Amino acid sequence: MPVDPADHAAALRQYAAGVVLLTVRDDIDDVGTTVTSLMSVSADPPLVALGLAAEGYPAEVLQAVGAGAVNVLAAGQAIVASRFSSAGRPSARHLLESVPWRRAPVSDAIVLDGALAALDCRVDSVVPAGSHVLVLLSVEGVPVLAEGGEPLVRLRGRWTDAAGAPLRHP
Repeated sequence: MPVDPADHAAALRQYAAGVVLLTVRDDIDDVGTTVTSLMSVSADPPLVALGLAAEGYPAEVLQAVGAGAVNVLAAGQAIVASRFSSAGRPSARHLLESVPWRRAPVSDAIVLDGALAALDCRVDSVVPAGSHVLVLLSVEGVPVLAEGGEPLVRLRGRWTDAAGAPLRHP
């Protein structure tokens, strides 16, 4: 018997996931999206994978450009995560007007100075997966690496800290 999509979604809301901001720079603008489906794949060579909506603009731009940055967000960056998870959002640079950032050396994508870490990546391969694509990324550098800090987590549809305590809505 097929699984009801609503039950599937409800079950996975019970799973705590770290939150990252994927950024991509193309010839027109900077694009960004909040992602909770990042996973480490290999340390040697360094590879990560993330899931993106197959029909979404971020997936299209990432595949066309072939490079981007993955910013591991800190608990204090819930407002950034919210801005980049909204539909119809403007340019990434506009959403980050008050947030310190710089360009990654390889991808030229935005990396946040206040992130816990940032991975500068090239697209290795893309695998269709239902309504999404799994993007395998080769990590070319780590332009941001904090010494500590609490990660931003998504649990039961809310932004939380690592202990699962809800954060104030941004």
